[in-house]
Amino acid sequence: MQKFKFIDLFSGIGGFHQALQNLGGECVFASDIDPYAIETYYTNYGIDSNHDIRQVKEQEIPKHDVLCAGFPCQAFSKAGHQKGFLDKTRGTLFFEIIRILKYHQTPFIILENVRNLTSHDNGNTWKVIKNSLKEIGYVITEDPIIISPHQLGIPQIRERVVILGIHKSLGVNEIKVELPTLTKNDVNFMTSGIIEIGNVDPKYYISEHEEKVLLCWDEFIKGIQEKVIGFPIWSDEFGQTYDYTSLGYPAWKMNFIRRSRDLYANNINFIDDWLKKWDYLKDFTMTEKKFEWQCGKDCQSVWEALIQFRPSGIRVKRPTVFPSLVAMVQIPIIGPQKRRLTPREAARLQSFPDTFICNPNDHQAYKQFGNAVNVKVIEYMAKQMFNNVKKNNN
Repeated sequence: MQKFKFIDLFSGIGGFHQALQNLGGECVFASDIDPYAIETYYTNYGIDSNHDIRQVKEQEIPKHDVLCAGFPCQAFSKAGHQKGFLDKTRGTLFFEIIRILKYHQTPFIILENVRNLTSHDNGNTWKVIKNSLKEIGYVITEDPIIISPHQLGIPQIRERVVILGIHKSLGVNEIKVELPTLTKNDVNFMTSGIIEIGNVDPKYYISEHEEKVLLCWDEFIKGIQEKVIGFPIWSDEFGQTYDYTSLGYPAWKMNFIRRSRDLYANNINFIDDWLKKWDYLKDFTMTEKKFEWQCGKDCQSVWEALIQFRPSGIRVKRPTVFPSLVAMVQIPIIGPQKRRLTPREAARLQSFPDTFICNPNDHQAYKQFGNAVNVKVIEYMAKQMFNNVKKNNN
């Protein structure tokens, strides 16, 4: 596609902006209401995105070729008032997109949302979105497109719905998309080039207590007979004999208790010595006494893996792909580095270039990258969309 203009709605820190800029696009309008995201957007692009789209009249938005939006997913009305699908979107932020498209008849649209959009409200939300866009003149795929960065070789599992739309005036009757075919076994976070090499601020390194907890569990996982464990280990159940079946616990909880006790019985000599050596985990928190090994036989040590201190316990995962970046609270730990993921590494996982300036507030930076669209995913999908028009014109 030649030079084109785009608008960036619910713009966050500009994942769409980055992707379409890479393809030769010029952003002529952006909108968001989060002050920290607005700050980051301006720092990187020199554009003031401080616009509440609900207060912006559609005629005030500059003419553009592509509308981008990572719109919030809210409940859509099932109650038709014989006014068509447009009426069902009123009161939602999706309606803002519809009214802008209706006025501008924008040639191309790229929308992104969570995977759950496909099943939200028993499929009604997807149906309303699809039919609302069709009703105002857009060709879109019958089924939602689901794509994850790992399919493009980026070591993060993050399934998202991408909605592509082409206005019928461009003469396209059907949108065809070829999805990339890489699997999670084709990528590896540790060797992907995402990890920062060299001096990393000491604040990202784990504490002495956290290292002690992980050393303890590393010794445990190396010492027990079982190497494949399909349940969270609850150490408080080691050696317990009370009747847990009479306490009204749900089935999943009784299952974890039973299996933790069985594990103890099968490794009783080792575990007794281990507990004694580590002072029966007396200075561990309740969550630190719970441990999930999700590496199977692929890792020999905790320090080879990706680790999270979660409210449900310590989770240790294979290093092939990173868990989906969200507005993170429990920042994952890179085992070999003995430190947490840095904001720059979070940026790389979302395919932002190293020239991108992260928000100086770490909490906001993690949140922003967790909420962002993946740049390479959007770039790939935009190319797929533009190619439909190219092929039609050839």
